[in-house]
Amino acid sequence: MESYQYLLDYLENAPTIIKVVWITICVFFIAVVILTIYLKYLRNRLRKNEKTVAEYQKEYESDLITYLYAGNEEEEISAEQQLIIDKLRSCASDEFKRRIIVSTLLRLRNEISGEMADAIQKLYFQSGLISFALKRLKSKKWYVVAKGIRELTQLRVKEADDKILMFVNHPKKEIRKEVQLYLVTLFHFEGLQFLDVLQTQLSEWDQIQLLEVLQRFDEQEIPDINPWLKSANDSVVVFALKLAKIYNQFEVKDALIDLLAHPQKKIRVDAIHVLSHLQVFEAKTVLKNNFDILSKEEQIEFFKLLENLCETGDEPFLLTQTTHQNFEIKLSALKILKTLSNEKFKDLKDFSTDADYVKIYEFLAYN
Repeated sequence: MESYQYLLDYLENAPTIIKVVWITICVFFIAVVILTIYLKYLRNRLRKNEKTVAEYQKEYESDLITYLYAGNEEEEISAEQQLIIDKLRSCASDEFKRRIIVSTLLRLRNEISGEMADAIQKLYFQSGLISFALKRLKSKKWYVVAKGIRELTQLRVKEADDKILMFVNHPKKEIRKEVQLYLVTLFHFEGLQFLDVLQTQLSEWDQIQLLEVLQRFDEQEIPDINPWLKSANDSVVVFALKLAKIYNQFEVKDALIDLLAHPQKKIRVDAIHVLSHLQVFEAKTVLKNNFDILSKEEQIEFFKLLENLCETGDEPFLLTQTTHQNFEIKLSALKILKTLSNEKFKDLKDFSTDADYVKIYEFLAYN
């Protein structure tokens, strides 16, 4: 008691700064104790949840495997399968159990194929789980909608395409990405028809993801990409150019040549690159005639095209460009001239006294 009184007297007579320090220490001590108790509670709760989830997963996995092997040829749905359907339908009303059922379905769906995979999808419909995914599409929360679309994609539900197409121009890019992946994953090249109505930008990352999905499929037949090359949406045009190159769409050469007059420089440069890849000789004449009004990037890309499509008739044009102010174009012009005729190239030794020209010539002459 005396010690307690001594402490009170000490604090009462102590300087203000000492009182503040002690009060701060007490507050922190109490906070640490409370947080420690709370963290212990959370850890115990998480362990309990993990145990519960593991138990449910084991139970539902057993039910699903039983469902897969309980069918018979006499009945579309056997009595044993109907019991499992009724059980899952009842459990699906509980959100916690529903998440576990869906995750178990997805895991099994990814591990099997053929008729069993189709049976899993059928069970998804029969148990009423699909209704909850479709209900998510009506949510006002964008992340709920995105999760609903992703679930329908993972379980290959093609029947929801009309509802999902409504989100193709959604303000949230996360939802747009899920819509695009749904369409391409389930409908392959046919799913690209969303490009006809896409008004928002298709980011570079979105394009990479779509191409990655498309390249998983063996079929190489793609729809007519001419409308996308003429789209008012520049990002759609850029994506169509990638398709033209990857899938060697020579039949769209006229649309590609038209893009040489596109307002966007990047698209003009990309178009030259694709025309070079497809070896469209007609593009060479158009570019050569307009060379002086091309941007530096277009001129450099054009010379890359010439390296693929050079002919003897190009020599006069190439000769005029050996004194171009751009070093890369000078180098390319002389390199092509040497490719066309090594003998004529030797005669160009004293064609110019420009320092860069002399260096390039000497380099090419001995390499």
